[in-house]
Amino acid sequence: MADRRSFLSEGMVTYAYILLYIALSSGQIFFNKWVLSSKEMNFPYPLGLTLLHMVFSSVLCFLLTKVFKIMKVDEGMTLEIYSTSVIPIGAMFAMTLWLGNTAYLYISVAFAQMLKAIMPVAVFVLGVAAGLEVMSCRMLLIMSVISFGVLVASYGEMNISWIGVVYQMGGVVGEALRLIFMEILVKRKGLKLNPVSLMYYVSPCSAICLFIPWIFLEKPKMDAFGTLDFHPLILTLNSLCTFALNLSVFLVITHTSALTIRVAGVVKDWVVVLVSALLFADTKLTLINLFGYGIAIAGVAAYNNHKLKKEASRGSSGDEQHAESMQLTSSSTLASEK
Repeated sequence: MADRRSFLSEGMVTYAYILLYIALSSGQIFFNKWVLSSKEMNFPYPLGLTLLHMVFSSVLCFLLTKVFKIMKVDEGMTLEIYSTSVIPIGAMFAMTLWLGNTAYLYISVAFAQMLKAIMPVAVFVLGVAAGLEVMSCRMLLIMSVISFGVLVASYGEMNISWIGVVYQMGGVVGEALRLIFMEILVKRKGLKLNPVSLMYYVSPCSAICLFIPWIFLEKPKMDAFGTLDFHPLILTLNSLCTFALNLSVFLVITHTSALTIRVAGVVKDWVVVLVSALLFADTKLTLINLFGYGIAIAGVAAYNNHKLKKEASRGSSGDEQHAESMQLTSSSTLASEK
């Protein structure tokens, strides 16, 4: 009886962590959209918002790991690994967040989420080019199903903005490149980082990469319009929610399996698509939208299943867990995502 109670207790804790991740991840996407939207808070500076997230994350990671020592940073980082892997990862992370958040100025949350379903295709194509993946008939079929689903979903979009599509697809490419660099870091160089350690190393690099274009692209506009109406309290809360999402990722990673994480990610995607239609006036879902997205998600599920079986056959579930942690962490601030 005691063992059964313990099992049930552990199960409830696990589900609580998963629900926390889904709620924070979905909520952060809606929060970012609300902040950026001209019809809501009207802070049309995606570069500035993303830069704020990265600076806030850098400071909090430093305080938690070096000052208060509540969390521990994984050891093994060297100057060579940082310069050849972390800097490219940080640059691609910055590109992904910047372009992904900018897309929300032009397209709805639901449509952006549908476009993000093409991610496995981008990752696979770049993986084949980098020698990390092998082309096969099965994978070609899966990629075709995903692409077809996204195409159908796009066809059903009532208020399509091609500028927003370009920004979102640019964010997808950036994220795919980041995951490729991440796989090289984990599998070829043998360095495994939990989400907190990852943010500790990557956030400062991403902040620098974002700061340079922000000076030229958004700072002049912000200076011209002033900063009195930018609601610093709300922006701080937005950044704090982003960091809380990263911590929830850490809890999910340590208490579940790679399969559970992937399933939670798919559930979160559907939550974002459906709930956004209720929250934002610019979201108009059609049956063609949902039908196409359903096809794409079926392809994504097949891709996830294939990857899990592949990793299991290699006996490298540890690497898969760490790859998952980095993929989930990326969706933390990507009004996106994760």
